[in-house]
Amino acid sequence: MDLCDSKFEYDFEINKDHDIQYPVLQIEPPESIIPKVYNGREEYEFEINFYNLYGQAAQNVVTLQKRWDNLQDLAMEWLDMVLKHYQDSTVEAYLNDESVEIERVKEVANDRLVQIKMSFTMSGFTKCFRPQSSYPSGIDADNLVVWLRADAGLTFDIPTKKISAWADQSGNGNSVGQSTSASQPLRYGYDGADDKARIELNGTSDYFNSDANSPLSTASFSIFTVAKTTTNPTDDARYFTYKDSAGVDKILLSSAADRVDFKVTDDNGTEAEVRSSPTELTTSYHIASARFDGSAGNLYLQYNNQTEGTASIAGFTHAGNWDDDVFKIGWEQGGLAKNYLKGDIQEIIIYNNLTTDADRDKIKNYLNNKYNIY
Repeated sequence: MDLCDSKFEYDFEINKDHDIQYPVLQIEPPESIIPKVYNGREEYEFEINFYNLYGQAAQNVVTLQKRWDNLQDLAMEWLDMVLKHYQDSTVEAYLNDESVEIERVKEVANDRLVQIKMSFTMSGFTKCFRPQSSYPSGIDADNLVVWLRADAGLTFDIPTKKISAWADQSGNGNSVGQSTSASQPLRYGYDGADDKARIELNGTSDYFNSDANSPLSTASFSIFTVAKTTTNPTDDARYFTYKDSAGVDKILLSSAADRVDFKVTDDNGTEAEVRSSPTELTTSYHIASARFDGSAGNLYLQYNNQTEGTASIAGFTHAGNWDDDVFKIGWEQGGLAKNYLKGDIQEIIIYNNLTTDADRDKIKNYLNNKYNIY
């Protein structure tokens, strides 16, 4: 449930050491109450605060409303994940009726901040509330291998915004990073799709390497991205790339001539490519779904909610899997300078199989509900 920086402390302690990475979740120590009618349950009264920066340059009603809306989205996602976490064979948790209160506060603490204050009472060991939202960790969870989010798991320098590490949220440790300062992308907690967090790559040197070899240990895979380019590229600007150690087997997911481009190359160097329509602009934030059927060499590419395009590798030959070397985000291993991505990435989700059409739609619905793309 790593949605943002978090603190377990009282609200008057917020940023007392001036070391906060915003947005931040602050949890007040809850109060515990045993009801008169016990029936095996206990009530916990919570006060949760979500904070984000609100600088002098953002003094307008529209920006303020969006910052509050995004904090409220973050708060509800956090609460939903908490309730999901406590649903198992021994523990049941639910919200008491009409207990949730949400308050919006401006210019608080010892920074210029906006704040969402949420209070609620949660009862344990009784069955009632059931969360309905779907997250990648609950969709085909056995095959989820990489989940990278611009709003979670980033290690970055606050003054320069340079990112050195991006932690995988799938639970599998398939993280990425960049140790070279000159090649480190920048982290912004705003100005992405729906004013959510984004990672900015400069198009000349920025990219990420995976910490270990690609986790794609089957012939089939699925990749979902939320991204955009900030120029109209005439050359391939890479979102995700993989090449085996011999440089023959390849996976390339790119923005090419202002279209999303998905290309796969087999052991013999035979490739297939499928592109989105020329009218589907990569200079706008978009959701791309790239799926590969390793049993038949079939490629499937969908841009936002448009018709899915297909292509096939004739006589597809692939003896191994796609785990012989690292993968990269924002550039191509051994690629040209023109292959760097100039643009923003907000989320990357990778599955170690060909997701079903139904699961593909669930994953895209999660991304669209979060980023309001289409």
